[in-house]
Order: sequence, then structure tokens, then C-alpha cells
Amino acid sequence: MTLPNLPLSRRGFLRLAGAGGAAGALAWAGHAQDPAGPPPASDTGAEFITKDTETAIKRGLDYLAAAQFDDGSYTERATGSSVGITALCGLALMSSGSQPGRGPYAKNVSKVLDYMLAAAGGPVPGFLTVADSQNPGRGLVVQQQQAMYSHGFGCLFLSEVCGMLPDRSRQAKVREVLELAAGLSVGAQNREGGWRYDPKPPALADVSVTVAQMMAVRAARNAGVTIRREVFEAGARYILDCQLADGGFSYFRGQGFSVFARSAAAVAGLYSVGSFRGSKDLDELNKQVERATDRGLKYLQQFTPGRQQLNTQQIPPHHYYYGQYYAALAMWMAGGNYWAGWFPAIRDELLGRARGPGVAWTDNAHGAAYATAMSLIVLQLPNNYLPILQK
Repeated sequence: MTLPNLPLSRRGFLRLAGAGGAAGALAWAGHAQDPAGPPPASDTGAEFITKDTETAIKRGLDYLAAAQFDDGSYTERATGSSVGITALCGLALMSSGSQPGRGPYAKNVSKVLDYMLAAAGGPVPGFLTVADSQNPGRGLVVQQQQAMYSHGFGCLFLSEVCGMLPDRSRQAKVREVLELAAGLSVGAQNREGGWRYDPKPPALADVSVTVAQMMAVRAARNAGVTIRREVFEAGARYILDCQLADGGFSYFRGQGFSVFARSAAAVAGLYSVGSFRGSKDLDELNKQVERATDRGLKYLQQFTPGRQQLNTQQIPPHHYYYGQYYAALAMWMAGGNYWAGWFPAIRDELLGRARGPGVAWTDNAHGAAYATAMSLIVLQLPNNYLPILQK
């Protein structure tokens, strides 16, 4: 397992992300690393990935390989919705270094891709969700609010796998579907700059679905899909409007209260919008994003795993893996002492939640595939294999 050094600062992350996308869509600047400074030089990636962590990761990857349906999908326990879960499982497998045609889980990643391409063949072009009540392994969407989450994670997976395919015709098909999927996301953004449950502009957006879509279109842009700057600008303004005085974020713009999980998502979402320049208004927006990100990171630090006993309002059991996934992404992007303080804590907490042989992690609401995928993505962040995170 290749173990890199500590992650980039936000400035470095944004510069690299900008370099990978379509020219002219965004200008990147970013702000400096965690003001507390970088961690000691001895705190390398090798110290983050312990032997116990390697063992748990291997067990989790093997579980996902065995749990995959023949059509490439994975299912969620509560709803049967498998598009989003399947995408997350694919990302977890890719986080180990496997990709189509390469690595011990290459066949599993390829089957995930097959399923994603099939999911795009529904009545709405590019909408990565299907409804088949006779085959729960094929993407049944029982709860409509799952659909845009699934689409966002599916678009993220396609963006990450795009460019890794040795077969040119298959690569062309992936890009075609990705462009349709990203276009659907862009078209579903509302006047507030946010998204909600349907593949069309909602009257009222929420920060959770908005983050899923922002990260999806960010990844698509990194993969070469042209996304207008205004999409990121509007998304940034929406997320900013959800921030509260304590640094956390509310579910709806201008109302509600802050909790850990959606605040973690919002901070990760602010990283995905990038930084802007070119006019006084954009310079001011850039400063607002920087300030909000810093405030959000400080808000999240109070929830460092193991620091205190958290109540179920702050981290409901069914939001645990969702929150930890986004928090780890936010801390990875922040780098420095944010990351060095967070990762060992969440690593040890996730290792404590790992189950016995045959099942890696589980979640009573969403099932083992979901919990295992989220845990594996977090634990493998130091691998730095996913394109959206690479140095």
C-alpha cells in the first residue's frame, strides 16, 4: 500500500483541482493552510495507516467484492435504492487503487461502471436512477428524496472513473453519460443556487442535496466537462446563506439550527466550489468562502471523535457515516493540523465499529454495503488515489 505524505493545503488542493478541468470555467486561488501550521514532519502517512487499519480495509474490500450483485449493484436496506450505494461502493474500491482493468478489485469496479451506465438509460436522459420494483438489486427508488442523492454520487463515480478506461469506445460512452448527468444536475439548480429531491429546479433547496450536486459537478468539471462558473458561484452563495453564527450550517437557507453531519457536508461543499477572482464581487465572494470555511472547520473540531459524548440530535445513528464521510473529506482538504488531529481519531473510532468476519461495518438504516463503503473511503484517504483528491 503506497502511503503519501500529508494532504495538500486548501490552496494546493484548489490549484490542482482547477488544473484538471475545462479551461476558463473557474479561476482558482484559495487560502493558506491551517493557521496553526503543518504537523510535525514525523507525522507521515505511514503513521496514519496502522497494521490494524490495513487489516480492516482488506476485510472491508473483500466484503464489498463478495456482496456485489451480478448486475454490479449493491442495495440499501431501508429503501432498496442501489444507485447511490453502488456508486459509493465503487469509490471505496477505487480508493484502494483498483480501477477498470487494473488492481485486485478491477472486475468489481468494472461491474459498478456497467451498472451506472445502465442506470442512465431511464426515461430522463442522464438521470442516474432507475425504478424496477421486481428487481431490488437494480435500483428501486422507494423514497423519492433518495433520487438526487443517488444521482449526485453516481455522477461523482463516473467523473472519477472517466479517463481510466483502456477501451476507447467505453471511454467515449462514459464521457457521453457523464456529460448528460452533469447537465441534468446543472439544469436542476434553482434560483437560490441550490438543489433538492427532484431532477428539476425546486422552489425550496436544502444544503444536503446541494452539497451532493456541487461535488458531482465539481468532479465532472475536473474530468473535462464544461461547467459554467455561475453554477459554482450560485452554489457557493446558497451554502454561505445556510451558515449560522456558531459556524455550523442549517438545513434550509436562513432558518433552522446547526448539527454536525450537514455542517460537515457544507464545509466539504465549500471546498468543491473553489475560489473566484476577476471582479470585485467575485473577490468578495472568495473572501466570504474562505471565512465561512475556516469558521466551519472550527465548528467541526468540537465533534472530533472521542472528544465528547455526542447526543443523537447532533449525530443521529442514521447520519453517522454520512457525517463522518464529509467531515473527513473536509479535514483532508484543509490539511495541516486539522487533518492530523482528525484522522487518527476517526480511524480509531471506525476500527472500533468494525464487525467480525464476513461483515466489515453495518448501519441499521442503510445496511452493511453503505456503512462499509463510507468507512473505507475515509480510512483510505491517505492513499490519495481518487482523482478529485490527488496531489
